[in-house]
Amino acid sequence: MFRAFASSGGSRTLSDNQQHRTLPGGSSDASEDEARVRHVRVAILGTGFSGLGMAIRLKQRGEEDFVVIERVDDIGGTWRDNTYPGCACDIPSHLYSFSFALNPHWSRAYSLWYEIRDYLRSCAKRFGILPHIRWNSELLDASWHEDDQCWHITTTQGQITADILILGNGPLSEPSLPSVPGIEHFEGVLFHSARWNHDYDLTGKRVAVIGTGASVIQFVPQIQPYVGHLSLFQRTPPQRFVRTRIYWRQEIIVLGFVYRPSMIEGGMRLARRHLEQQVPDPVLRAKLTPQYTMGCKRVLLSDDFYPALAQSNVEVITERIREVRANSVVTEDGKEHEIDTIICGTGFHVTDSQLPQYVYGRGGQSLADSWRSGPHAYLGATVSGFPNLFLLIGPNTGLGHNSMIYMIESQITYILDCLRTMDRRNLRAVEVRPETQEAFKTEMQQRMQGTVWTSGCSSWYLDARGHNTTLWPGFTFEFRRRTRHFDPQHYDLIPQQASILNRYETPLSH
Repeated sequence: MFRAFASSGGSRTLSDNQQHRTLPGGSSDASEDEARVRHVRVAILGTGFSGLGMAIRLKQRGEEDFVVIERVDDIGGTWRDNTYPGCACDIPSHLYSFSFALNPHWSRAYSLWYEIRDYLRSCAKRFGILPHIRWNSELLDASWHEDDQCWHITTTQGQITADILILGNGPLSEPSLPSVPGIEHFEGVLFHSARWNHDYDLTGKRVAVIGTGASVIQFVPQIQPYVGHLSLFQRTPPQRFVRTRIYWRQEIIVLGFVYRPSMIEGGMRLARRHLEQQVPDPVLRAKLTPQYTMGCKRVLLSDDFYPALAQSNVEVITERIREVRANSVVTEDGKEHEIDTIICGTGFHVTDSQLPQYVYGRGGQSLADSWRSGPHAYLGATVSGFPNLFLLIGPNTGLGHNSMIYMIESQITYILDCLRTMDRRNLRAVEVRPETQEAFKTEMQQRMQGTVWTSGCSSWYLDARGHNTTLWPGFTFEFRRRTRHFDPQHYDLIPQQASILNRYETPLSH
């Protein structure tokens, strides 16, 4: 049965509602110290690559006064939440890992989700981060208070205050469900690929898959042999490429994406020839041939997606979905497709995340209000009006061609240098100047012009206004150069105030 197959090789072993439990390695999170935490120097949100990497680097710097806020009871972020069949990284594993914690034991060139999650678990244990984590603590509110000049943070496990708040939750944490009339009335089983229902047996079922993104091309070949019939509803076909690429081979791709789009024409010809070889049916091949420039959407890597779509129990449907009924999906041509299950491979809330609604800066302005015209931050890290707030993988730091870990480590270096500057100059807070942030925003949008990402396709890279606020429009080594040192001339620097130096109620102890 498919159920056994779906959960093989890496099923969860931790209960979703465990309050205190032991992680692999025997370190328990049950600690009386947690209940006494009132103030820390640094609070970090999330235990994916961003949050965990930040915590490790703080620890290596000798900083002990920090806490990591984690909404559930396990480490891993994206690689904890995404457990669908075939879930794997599409960046070579030796690039998709910390530079300070290389792993020579990856079992595959493109590691599966549970191997990456276990790698993050091992890093947390190896570098002594587990005692700093507050488990099952979902963020409810984070507000900057002028009176004591620190962040007041409310979670489902209580309140803390922090001098510095670092959001390391990442852009792929909130699944996005399709906005389709009637979907709330569907009587079958419906779930998002990022919340895979391993208890539901797909064997013999009529399955509708909505979307053709990165998760879909991985799980469709895994479930296709087991389902009765699979209807794949796509808006636009994905660009799929052959796995031939480590860093410099990846990095050179940006030449075509940004500077010379004509350079990728050879890659497009190669992709089309590969499509012809794997999909002999001309009608199906036409449905799967993108009409946009390679790179406008994320280039997807797969060896088995096209062959799966060519099987007799699979139908690729390009008509738009008009509505969902109790047991069917109706397309714009009036055809009704009877189904038992809907699997949504429709991505995440990237440019419209809910988290900014719960973060408040000076004067009570929310980050969501500050971003009403679109998310933007200086170097993807700091926002005017929000002192001592740092973002990891913030706006315009994403990549369409290389490893995000490189970008994360670059931002971590920038934040650490900022903390050193604050210590050296006895600063209470730093806040990026509005003109600096605005100039960076303008630069990003100007550099986007003429790139493949603004060549006309609709993708999750774009916000509601059609602006690409997701990707970095250049080489990653340029971003690293610009974030190598904190640049205080672009910030308002607030000195320490003697009246608030002794405000700690109870220090964090371990």
